[in-house]
Amino acid sequence: MMSLSKQDTPALILIDIQKGFDDIDYWGGHRNNPEAENNAAKLLKLWRKNSLPVFHVKHCSTSQQSRLVEGQPGNDFKEVVAPKGEEPIIKKNVNSAFIGTDLKQRLEQSNIKKLVIVGLTTDHCVSTTVRMAGNFGFDTYVVFDATATFDKKGLEGQVYSAELIHETALASLDGEFATVVKTGQLIKELSL
Repeated sequence: MMSLSKQDTPALILIDIQKGFDDIDYWGGHRNNPEAENNAAKLLKLWRKNSLPVFHVKHCSTSQQSRLVEGQPGNDFKEVVAPKGEEPIIKKNVNSAFIGTDLKQRLEQSNIKKLVIVGLTTDHCVSTTVRMAGNFGFDTYVVFDATATFDKKGLEGQVYSAELIHETALASLDGEFATVVKTGQLIKELSL
């Protein structure tokens, strides 16, 4: 059940919406939710319009083979959600935006209790961050159609579709660590 309003001053946390994820073959050959970045951009526009807090999270891989190595073009944010002005950029090199960063301290210092999380990829950095946010006691929302992932290979070499991975990852979070919502619902709720 969603109970979110502008008065709650929810923070929008955009996770790893970086150019390196455009190399679909590298990440698994197929991706779901092609509109995820555009939906994240709609939410970012709404947050900016209402002067609500925004945090951009960037994965800076320590693996030199990764598409997300700092200093490489793939590390850059996609233009559709690129940070503006004083919007903070949180750099991480593990799955959680809370580990090795000052994100939790920044949220607590600003007395932020509600988080809306979007980004890439649903089953890795989004899920790990959402789980930790829930465990830290934040009232957390994850946006179904503003997150996405890639096909995954199973133990026996079978391929699990990006859609299945996405839906099961979010089903595991909903009601336990977070509330799963859609972009349209959120926009409606925050426009009241």
